[in-house]
Amino acid sequence: MAYFQHFWPSQNAILLCVPAILYFLGGVAGPLASAQRLLVPRAWSLARTASTASFLFSIACCADALVQAQSLVRQPQIDSLAAFGMVRLSFRFDIVDSLMLLLVTFLGWVIVSYSRAYMAGDTQQPQYIGYLMRTLAAVSLLVVTNSLILFLLAWVLTSLSLHGLLTLYPNRQAGVIAAHKKFLASRLGDITLLCGVGLIGSQTGSFEMDEVVHRIAGYHPVPASIHVAALLLAISAMIKCAQLPLHGWLIQVMEAPTPVSALLHAGVVNLGGFMLIRLAPVINTTPVAQDLLVIVGCLTATISSLVMTTRISIKVNLAWSTCAQMGFMLMECGLGFYSLAFLHLLAHSLYKAHAFLWSGGTVNQAKLKRMIPPRPQFSFTSLIGSGFCGLIVATLGAILWQPAAGLDGALIFCITIAGFATSGILANALSARNVAASIILSISALGVTTLYFGYDTLFHKILPEATADLGQHPMILIFATACFVLLFGIQTIVRVKPLGQFATTLYPWFYAGLYLDEVFTRATFRIWPANQSTKMPLGRDASQPFKVEGVSL
Repeated sequence: MAYFQHFWPSQNAILLCVPAILYFLGGVAGPLASAQRLLVPRAWSLARTASTASFLFSIACCADALVQAQSLVRQPQIDSLAAFGMVRLSFRFDIVDSLMLLLVTFLGWVIVSYSRAYMAGDTQQPQYIGYLMRTLAAVSLLVVTNSLILFLLAWVLTSLSLHGLLTLYPNRQAGVIAAHKKFLASRLGDITLLCGVGLIGSQTGSFEMDEVVHRIAGYHPVPASIHVAALLLAISAMIKCAQLPLHGWLIQVMEAPTPVSALLHAGVVNLGGFMLIRLAPVINTTPVAQDLLVIVGCLTATISSLVMTTRISIKVNLAWSTCAQMGFMLMECGLGFYSLAFLHLLAHSLYKAHAFLWSGGTVNQAKLKRMIPPRPQFSFTSLIGSGFCGLIVATLGAILWQPAAGLDGALIFCITIAGFATSGILANALSARNVAASIILSISALGVTTLYFGYDTLFHKILPEATADLGQHPMILIFATACFVLLFGIQTIVRVKPLGQFATTLYPWFYAGLYLDEVFTRATFRIWPANQSTKMPLGRDASQPFKVEGVSL
């Protein structure tokens, strides 16, 4: 009888698996419709029904989690479907997982609905439906599992399914080469994650996230294998989040359909940050892993933000923006600001999905801007003044949630970032000729910073285990602050004198992304070159070498 109890499914575990099962069933219709074109509309209807049901189910789960908020914060609900020795098919139910599941299913519902009209008439619709739904199934499974083994499997399945979407049109060599680069980077991330999970399991004797965290907390001192595992997890997260210099594929996968770009930038690329948030107590045991996240994240955020200003293509601009935002999120995790990182993850996913799906409206926006009188040119004094005003406004917003006596190095860093972020709003307020507009913009800046620190306080309460002692990293805080002060200074000089010697000297370097992707491409393609046996695009001489971002292949 005890044998069958291990395989008797728990009701809560089944409920958590519902979205993944629905997405998988919705994706089965795609391949079945490939033989008979008449079934394609039915396949879309099934996919739309599955995504809608998953979204409604996640709303119910999130509402249930909020009702049980106090008990779930203290002790998340863990349920298992089956057990095979150390490996259990277990799932976790708490506020974080419920919000992530709601985010994934909401984006899935939007993207599936958008894709039906976007892909109308395309011969690749059956394959697209299958890959899209399998990707959503893998992601929804990843965000609710408590097993590191299931997490690893879902991580790999997400990457492989997404690869099918990125290579949906094999005759587009630019897309094939970018997908090949993504494939190489993803396999490197899979290997590092596999090694990290293996070390954790061998040391703690468990692959369950809650048990791993509990056992590691009892180690004094922490074994060297856990330090190595934390470092491998950090590296895997950086690869998944397309940090420099492994970022090139994220910029170049624009040959895929726009809904795929929305899914990638709003969902899949954020999974590295989610892993760090879920395994925060493991990362916090290893200062080297935290410092690496901060250094790489800060450099990626700074460089990508500058490169982004040189791009005209809206989708490429958004891709560099994603790269910068992921760097900022990883920096937050490295500094121990997991509550802010989780808030950043949710907000960035919603914003970037909207930005990509609305990218077709850029032409209309450009026409409207021509009808609006040009804004007055900002002076160096006004921009610097707006920066100082932003620091004051951010300080006021922080004091509303934190007592003045509680201002420490970590909070001062957050105030600095929030202050520079709102400086653009305040610059418009200072240059506005209308007094009412200046007052409204100033109040808006104060409201943004107040909400920022208020949401930080709220999310900090639902992530009690994800805390770090920031007092041990004063130099890292100084480094991070210096990076963003430098970024603000460079952007200020360029905005004031866009055609000056300083801007014109930096422009070629940042337009080329400091040539970091070229180095990665040449090195990796010598080891594993891409398959270029597909047909060349029309209008191009096949005798000429193919180039991606300036690299001749």
